[in-house]
Amino acid sequence: MTIHQSAEDYLETILMLTERQGKVRSIDVVNELGFTKASVSIAMKKLRENGYIAVDGEGNLSLLPPGQEIAERIYGRHRLLTHFFIQLGVDEKTAAADACKAEHILSEVTLEKIRERALLTDAENSCKDADKTDN
Repeated sequence: MTIHQSAEDYLETILMLTERQGKVRSIDVVNELGFTKASVSIAMKKLRENGYIAVDGEGNLSLLPPGQEIAERIYGRHRLLTHFFIQLGVDEKTAAADACKAEHILSEVTLEKIRERALLTDAENSCKDADKTDN
């Protein structure tokens, strides 16, 4: 089943909020994304019907295995791209916003090359930092 970018964003947001605060309700998603309650309600219904999330009797949202897998993949891409953009000299806020857009469209091949470059840059920076402390 193909999942749209907006659904990926909702799943990623549920994951991030769960990591940050434990329990997540629809209102938390509303506040995080700045969408209307109605829009979030419709999206949560679709995600529930498609087996990506569950909602308990108190309105708490949880990711089901298919939703968890998608959320972790997108969030991993987001973190990688944000880190890489910051390495390039982009400020943190812009890097995160640009990562949010790019995380959905880049191929695995491109992401792997970015990952390799980011790791290489981290290693180079670690060596430079070690040289500074040795002198």
